[in-house]
Amino acid sequence: MVQSLQRTTARKLPLKKDRFQDEARFLRSWLERPLVMGAVTPSGKILARTMASYVDPRIPGPVIELGPGTGPVTDALIRRGVAQDRLVLIEYNPEFCRLLKRRFPKATIIQGDAYDLKETLAGILAEPAAATVSSLPLFTKPMDQRLDLLEVAQEMMHPGAPFIQFTYAVVPPVPARSDSYSARASNRIWRNLPPARVWVYNKVMNP
Repeated sequence: MVQSLQRTTARKLPLKKDRFQDEARFLRSWLERPLVMGAVTPSGKILARTMASYVDPRIPGPVIELGPGTGPVTDALIRRGVAQDRLVLIEYNPEFCRLLKRRFPKATIIQGDAYDLKETLAGILAEPAAATVSSLPLFTKPMDQRLDLLEVAQEMMHPGAPFIQFTYAVVPPVPARSDSYSARASNRIWRNLPPARVWVYNKVMNP
């Protein structure tokens, strides 16, 4: 089991003021680094719940979250039934990392490059992961880098475990047709701003 790097007081759910501040943080970070952020505002509750719904909390092992930002999907994962100390959050933005450590004190929070998973998670995982949940702006990266990320994430997970990715685009961030993985999509989430869709990729297991 992954051990927490931070153990402080119990987490309190964000209030309306906190959500407003989160949106302000996101906007400021997006203005500073639009290609790194990819989104102007945090994921909405419905989108976050949809992403978390594809994670089975009964499957053992850590749950990896890429680009958690201010934590809306993280919160949805906990509400889904994933224990906080199972969460491994990889966030590039140091301000968001400090915020995540306050909100999720039992999670393992790593400030690092989510696109270089092998290096970033070296020595962290003691067992295969149950799922990988990504809010990364994949469309800012070339296709070969997106495919490499999916492949590396699948190597770190249980066979057939889901790689969950949302997108605002009308096309999938990673091609839906492949001999090495299967892909399925949620309905378009119109109540999110902007509307989004969740794609789930599972590695095809050879007989």
